[in-house]
Amino acid sequence: MTKPSIAFLGLGIMGGGMANRLLGAGFPLTVYNRNADKAKPLASAGAKVAASPKAAAAGADIIISMLADDVAARAIWLGENGALAGAKPGAILIECSTITPDWIKELDAAAKKANCELLEAPVTGTKPHAAAGELTFLVGGSTDTLEKARPVLAVMSKTIAHVGPIGSGAMVKLLNNVLCAVQAVSFAEALALIEKSGLDRAKTLEILTQGTPGSPLVRTMATRMTVRDYTPNFAMKLMAKDVGYAHAMGQAHGVDFKTAAAALEIFKNALAQNLGEQDFSAVVEPLRKK
Repeated sequence: MTKPSIAFLGLGIMGGGMANRLLGAGFPLTVYNRNADKAKPLASAGAKVAASPKAAAAGADIIISMLADDVAARAIWLGENGALAGAKPGAILIECSTITPDWIKELDAAAKKANCELLEAPVTGTKPHAAAGELTFLVGGSTDTLEKARPVLAVMSKTIAHVGPIGSGAMVKLLNNVLCAVQAVSFAEALALIEKSGLDRAKTLEILTQGTPGSPLVRTMATRMTVRDYTPNFAMKLMAKDVGYAHAMGQAHGVDFKTAAAALEIFKNALAQNLGEQDFSAVVEPLRKK
């Protein structure tokens, strides 16, 4: 059976690993990235490299994007030489970026006008999960479209969760990330207090990470913050963006989301100290300095 041809747009920390999984599984793959250097490893492995999103999308059966935010996604899909202008009727569009519900609904309307089918499929997981094909997709859209795209998503994932109609995936993903962010900044404050107060750090962290507060994320934060390894699996600037989106989403539904607002202020402080490209676990460093 002939495999569908795929266009992949965005080859950052997550997108590069995802695209590599598709190429390794034998899907005909065309890629586009604004910084063309990031496409070179995939090109060496057999992927075609397009000069624009429109050119990448031309003739593709499935078009996937993994981008930073609403602004980048809108430019890739709807901008000059955007992917939607190159998409053939009947193509399946899969938006994997962490974006707002408003934007994914706008894209859905544009896709319908172009006689294309849209799925939103934001992911949980970080760089190692993308490289290993162990992501969880939070899919919004029709069941029929999901079944058509399932073999492609399966190559990149351990779980495909259909969470509802278009817009549902974006909401679930933002809730997921804001809960992670709140845990991270809360633990960062606790760690700063442990260090400044003279407590035995190793013993205290063993109690906290092995006890009730010790979620998988808290245990990860404990490791990265103590060894001060901030190699980005999830960049601080992107986590801050997601918390801002989640806070606005809460307000739009009449939920004040005060914990999100507090976390956002702490992340903004870290961004002001040029930590945006570091892993979001680096949020502890400004707290250590105070």
